[in-house]
Amino acid sequence: MGYQLTKKEIYREILKCGKDPAYFINNYARISHPQKGLIPFKTYDFQTQLLEDFSNYRFNIILKARQLGISTITGAYVVWLMLFHRDKNILVIATKFGTASNLVKKVKHILKNVPEFLQIAEITIDNRSSFELSNGSQIKASSTSGDAGRSEALSLLVVDEAAHVEGLKELWTGLYPTLSTGGRCIALSTPNGVGNWFHKTYTEAQQGINDFYYTDLPWHVHPDRDEEWFDKETRNMSRRQIAQELECNFNTSGETVIHPDDIKRIFDGIRDPKHRTGFDRNFWIWEEYKSDFTYLLVADVARGDGKDFSVFHIFKLETMEIVAEYQGKPTPDIYSNMLSSIGKQYGDCLLVVENNSVGFAVLDKLIELQYPNLYYSIKSTHEYITQLEAQGISNSVAGFTTSQKTRPLIVAKLEEFIRNKLITLYSMRTANELKTFVWHNGRPEAMRSYNDDLIMALAIGCWVRDTALETSERDLQYQKAFLDSMIFSNTKINTAIPGMSGYDRKYDITEPNKEEIIKEHKELLWLYKG
Repeated sequence: MGYQLTKKEIYREILKCGKDPAYFINNYARISHPQKGLIPFKTYDFQTQLLEDFSNYRFNIILKARQLGISTITGAYVVWLMLFHRDKNILVIATKFGTASNLVKKVKHILKNVPEFLQIAEITIDNRSSFELSNGSQIKASSTSGDAGRSEALSLLVVDEAAHVEGLKELWTGLYPTLSTGGRCIALSTPNGVGNWFHKTYTEAQQGINDFYYTDLPWHVHPDRDEEWFDKETRNMSRRQIAQELECNFNTSGETVIHPDDIKRIFDGIRDPKHRTGFDRNFWIWEEYKSDFTYLLVADVARGDGKDFSVFHIFKLETMEIVAEYQGKPTPDIYSNMLSSIGKQYGDCLLVVENNSVGFAVLDKLIELQYPNLYYSIKSTHEYITQLEAQGISNSVAGFTTSQKTRPLIVAKLEEFIRNKLITLYSMRTANELKTFVWHNGRPEAMRSYNDDLIMALAIGCWVRDTALETSERDLQYQKAFLDSMIFSNTKINTAIPGMSGYDRKYDITEPNKEEIIKEHKELLWLYKG
């Protein structure tokens, strides 16, 4: 495209372009089209608005759908900034170095294809992932690893696909001081679940509690896209892909362990506790103890490094409803006394404590306090046994052991319970943990800087209810039937039952010989367990 302009007209055009990035881009920027080749860049209304936002706001965060040309318009803005301003230092970071360098390539491509009379600064240093202009402006790409940009004063920081950058919270802490001299930031991304830096920063921007100006750009902002286009585009896409790629939906995007629809249903059922009590007011109660029901108390003990919490849930076993919950950071001795006291309040309910390093200290204290109904298992097999049975088994261990073997099992059991609506919870704290509980390298865990203590206690409770207690209940029925049909003597076991010929009532199992029966029970444990 040729331009026949006088020197005066050229001077006037340079001034217009320098004052207005939208004017420069719409009149003189050219981009590569996959089918049409090199074409003029004509901005859509939403792209023009973005250019105004880049100029009006120091920090911009953009939640976008795919294929809206947001990276391209950002690259064109960078060209304008570098070409018409001296000594601008621009850094582009992304989760992968290739992603960041691609944006730098777009900038270089647009710059090289502006009309000759607008090339008022030349490329003097040209590398694969960076270049510098004769006016002192420069740009470079970097991955998120290392100390990218931390020793420099930045004019503009561009974070591409910010929701997919691991450790961006820590990286932002290091990069923010580089913008202290008036530097700007553009963070853009499709959503990738909740809990990451991008989600947190975007939602805080919506609430007006940070310096970012937020923009939401779902698929339908593009004037050439309608419902017919959407139906065709999403024909072979999953619900998660649609949410991430097109709808800008945080909650449904990402790889959460629990399905987003189930998380939404849980959030719909959230309600405030009746009581917030305890020494730190972190013991939340939705329903007090009722003698008609059986309860289960499951506790996860903090590691002691100050990063996680000691937590517990109280389950109503008949309905698998969470009636109470605690999350705090008490010392092990205080926590032990708390568990003992609350367990007794809920009918001496079965108390399951995860036996990590600090958990053993809590369990030792509970044994010292003579809590009557602790969860025991057989070492290595993880088979549940009662506290009474544990006294006669040498390889018994107090508490529940979460290991590489049991962790995926209990998490799968939790997912099953939630998916099948077999559990009811009301806690906002637990629901929020579910939103940040994701698959990471095939392992279910909390996102970086988030916790999953409440989730793991919940998972243990589901596992104990569905496996240990179900099996135990059957065993107890068998044992009861067996005990009801036998009497003990010094010489023999009489299996006569009431109604049989020869039945003698003097051998009934009654309160006076209860201790003897228990002793015999322990000695014949192998028989009762089959």
